[in-house]
Amino acid sequence: ADNLSDALKKLKITTTDSTADSLEGCLDCLLQALAQNNMETSEKIQKSGVLQVFASLLMPQSSCTAKVANIIAEVARNEFMRNPCVDAGLVPPLVQLLNCKDQEILLQTGRALGNICYDSHEGRNAVDHAGGAHIVVDHIRSLCSKTDPASEKLLTVFCGMLMNYSNENDTLQSQLINMGVIPTLVKLLGIHCQNAALTEMCLVAFGNLAELESSKEQFAYTNIAEELVKLFKKQIEHDKKEMIFEVLAPLAENDVIKLQLVEAGLVECLLEIVQKTVDSDREDDIAELKTASDLMVLLLLGDESMQKLFEGGKGSVFQRVLSWIPSNSHQLQLAGALAIANFARNDGNCIHMVDNGIVQILMDLLDRHVEDGNVTVQHAALSALRNLAIPVVNKAKMLSAGVAETVLKFLRSEMPPVQFKLLGTLRMLIDAQAEAAEQLGKNIKLVERLVEWCEAKDHAGVMGESNRLLSALIRHSKSKDVIRTIVQSGGIKHLVTMATSEHVIMQNEALVALALIAALELVTAEKDLENAQLVQILHRLLSDDRSAPEIKYNSMVLICALIGSEPLQKEVQSMAFLEVVSKLRSHENKTVAQQASLTEQRLAVES
Repeated sequence: ADNLSDALKKLKITTTDSTADSLEGCLDCLLQALAQNNMETSEKIQKSGVLQVFASLLMPQSSCTAKVANIIAEVARNEFMRNPCVDAGLVPPLVQLLNCKDQEILLQTGRALGNICYDSHEGRNAVDHAGGAHIVVDHIRSLCSKTDPASEKLLTVFCGMLMNYSNENDTLQSQLINMGVIPTLVKLLGIHCQNAALTEMCLVAFGNLAELESSKEQFAYTNIAEELVKLFKKQIEHDKKEMIFEVLAPLAENDVIKLQLVEAGLVECLLEIVQKTVDSDREDDIAELKTASDLMVLLLLGDESMQKLFEGGKGSVFQRVLSWIPSNSHQLQLAGALAIANFARNDGNCIHMVDNGIVQILMDLLDRHVEDGNVTVQHAALSALRNLAIPVVNKAKMLSAGVAETVLKFLRSEMPPVQFKLLGTLRMLIDAQAEAAEQLGKNIKLVERLVEWCEAKDHAGVMGESNRLLSALIRHSKSKDVIRTIVQSGGIKHLVTMATSEHVIMQNEALVALALIAALELVTAEKDLENAQLVQILHRLLSDDRSAPEIKYNSMVLICALIGSEPLQKEVQSMAFLEVVSKLRSHENKTVAQQASLTEQRLAVES
């Protein structure tokens, strides 16, 4: 401790009149003390005011420079010392040292700047201001192809410095991307893949940069996919695989890179991991299984990569993923169902899958999750069924396979995501299927649940889908029984509210359903239509210039049907509809104009 105090005193007076030897001795003493107790020594260095002295010692031609930079690097390992290093003006002379040729000076300077930047806003700003990143990127570029140990060590330090400099800072990450650092780092990874420390630094730097959208476009122009897959195949340790996964996941969000990863053979690696880890209960294996299967699903989100792996439904990848669904692992059941939902993104795939028995596999999966089931698995399986039900030719096949009955088992669910998918699946299934729509529309339990969900104000998606299904049951069944069931369950007011939706498609569906109610069961629904103030709403829709042409058209069709009811006709007469309708005779849309003439005649006769 005494030696340290002496050394600090000497250093304060030494800069002006001391010989290089006595200076070296003081610096060695500091390094020794830092090696024994870094934190305590750093505090003493800070209190002594020596940091300011260091700024003048950082001369390219001085023999002590590397040691001074080393001391700064050691001191800056402590969070509380980073700002004092910036305040002491150490960053500009350190950045200047990056221009020298001496490898030891470059190494210690890179460490010092990297440590000053670590988690320090002030440190990063100072390095940015002094132009440090640019010089380091140039160094990495010129050293990139050298494989001697000293160059690799220097590259590792410089990559680490850039990583600390840009970590979680979008502005500085963008700056590095604009400097073209990505192709350089990808090249580096290819050349130095045998060097574990350097590879690790590259991966962390990629992980940093890959979150930014602009980086993905640059990555797509490199052979990053090939390099990462090559590296991945060599890994045995869980932590190393995890590091590569952390880079793959954000990169795989880009569709071009998805395809590159598929072509580089990533899928085979993922399938192998799944096979090795599926029956294991080791924590690392469970984590790997999840990451690998999640990444597999992500690759299938790209249209080209998905179609390539589907291979007309004959692909080995498609078959392997299919085998996940009956497994006992919830994670694999989930990934398998999500993968099917992703494969089911075009009619051709959907038709092929339904013809090849996928529906039964998904129904069996759902049956395993009815009682206290896994919500994410329920949601994924319902998503897959909903997508499969989109092509017209699949609807009748899926209905006769019993899909509606399986889906209805989840009516009791209190989970909005499951409710949302359940509603969407039923709506897809009954589209233009009169018999199924009638059967479901007469199911009091279903209709009552729909009416309840039409009031789920906290869950706009569930509320919207419930309204749409209610309307669809009427539109596709055109059945008096269905209308009576909906009236009896209190559904009319929701259809009237739906006519005021901000979405034209929903407004339209509501108006068509209400027109059918008025045409088929006006007497039964009369009271509810009156209480829901339908006539006032129609007046508003017709008067509003912003209403779409089809909304105006269907509103007039509905008015003509409503005047068959005495109380509703009185309301129509009391609201000066003739005036609004006669204006619409000159509407630019011919169909609207024609309907306006017809409606005007009807209203004139009735008045």
